[in-house]
Amino acid sequence: MAADHAVFELGETSLQCGVSLPAARLAYRTYGTLDASGDNVIVMPTFYTGTHARNEGYLRRMPALDPSRWFIVSINLFGNGLSSSPSNTAPPFDGPRFPPVTLFDNVAAQHRLLTEGLGVERVALVLGWSMAGCQAYQWGAQYPDLVDAILPFCASARTSPHNQVFLEGVKAALVADAAFAGGDYDTPPETGLRAFGRVYAGWAYSQTFYRERLHRELGFETWEELLLDWERDHLEWDANDLLAKLRTWQQGDISANERYRGDFVRALGGIRARAILVPCTTDLYFPPEDNAVEARHMPNAELRPYASAWGHCAATPSREDGDFMRFLDRCVSELLEGRERPEPSAGDRVRPMRP
Repeated sequence: MAADHAVFELGETSLQCGVSLPAARLAYRTYGTLDASGDNVIVMPTFYTGTHARNEGYLRRMPALDPSRWFIVSINLFGNGLSSSPSNTAPPFDGPRFPPVTLFDNVAAQHRLLTEGLGVERVALVLGWSMAGCQAYQWGAQYPDLVDAILPFCASARTSPHNQVFLEGVKAALVADAAFAGGDYDTPPETGLRAFGRVYAGWAYSQTFYRERLHRELGFETWEELLLDWERDHLEWDANDLLAKLRTWQQGDISANERYRGDFVRALGGIRARAILVPCTTDLYFPPEDNAVEARHMPNAELRPYASAWGHCAATPSREDGDFMRFLDRCVSELLEGRERPEPSAGDRVRPMRP
């Protein structure tokens, strides 16, 4: 166990796929103190290439996430290398034999951590970016009597066909490397990992981002320099871990369980939590149109698109531009305190295109 997080031992854990994962575990970190009523709780799951450490970027830049008032629990997704993953699971479920894990499975395990491990009675808010936001939807549908509010940003309640096709593209780039060897590689498949990162970068930002050369704001003079940085970043990940989380993402659907039996509209209606849905207007994975459909069927939801040329990466916790964080912080405050609706500031709007 690393010094900066704790581990909750789940033991043998039944998954939706019908497999029982022995000795399953969740890595997590807490901030603040649980009060006597057990209900001052904010849950922050992790995103696709995220960990609890990367979630700290939101904590540092959003005053509403105040550990002196709230007990914040940051929980690592199965497959991210800290919680149970292909890279840290013993045979017969090691590497490519790691079983399919759904968002339902993740949230069921997180529920056990909170209620059995930490003594939580209610959850004030679940929030997160990308796959973490998908888990926020999942929490609202899976445990509607436990969750007061959700704030998914750049996320969706069900992975769209177009999103699944994008994921097939990055997966194909990785597994095409002969060194991948069906997942039983002796050394990391670096060519495939580099290709994975290079393809991914084309979808992470918008067309406007590249046209206006906004990569220069990240310190890269050319888009090729940006692609090389994405290559290096993905070399740090285990290939089977990336694919396990990708499969979880592809299967995302809040209605895919015995409670809702595939009735997506009924599952959306089952989310009684107050909700603010925050898509980015240029997100190529999770477009605002998908969230607009969701909001129509959620009884206590409001759609608040954030206009930005940065696409899906408008919400990354490492961005220096604080406009999005200030907007999101006001949303958090409203959900936690019942304040007036935050109006976008001038900085919340997309930058004008240069000739």
